[in-house]
Amino acid sequence: MKEIQLNRKDRGRLEGLITHLHDARPVRRAYALLWLDEGAMVTEVAQRLGVCRQSVYNWVSRFFQPQLRTLEARLTDAPRPGRPCTAKGIIDPLLAPILDTDPRELGYGSTVWTAPLLVTYLREQHHVGVSVDSVSLAIGRLRFRWKRPRHQLARRLPTWRQAKGGSNEACSPSRAR
Repeated sequence: MKEIQLNRKDRGRLEGLITHLHDARPVRRAYALLWLDEGAMVTEVAQRLGVCRQSVYNWVSRFFQPQLRTLEARLTDAPRPGRPCTAKGIIDPLLAPILDTDPRELGYGSTVWTAPLLVTYLREQHHVGVSVDSVSLAIGRLRFRWKRPRHQLARRLPTWRQAKGGSNEACSPSRAR
């Protein structure tokens, strides 16, 4: 790849962005451009940043695209396809009022709310289809904490003393001391 030549204005703006940006990706790209401007090889820059050479080439070509006017737009990721977040703003106000209520009051056969039960509640009562992960994230955003219900009582195994470092003789009831 031929050397890239940055003008003084672009070089100064890149150096300024490095100190002010909080996202690591544009900062890494700015460093790559500055190092290439100083004469570093693409392979060396790629090794410093832990990326492949093609990524460095892509960053350079994006930086010199004329349709991208701002420097920040030339350093940030391009928009990517994907499903947008749909449940974030919708389910939080629906869950907040019911988390302190007993599910049995609403006709459910459980004494505590679980994420799958909340998914069922949202589907049946509000006609909102969400995943267990979306409900779990909403619970975290609401800063609600719960303990998972235990369905089996903890019982000690007959060999629990051995597991804790005790001898087998100590757990045998027939031995008298």
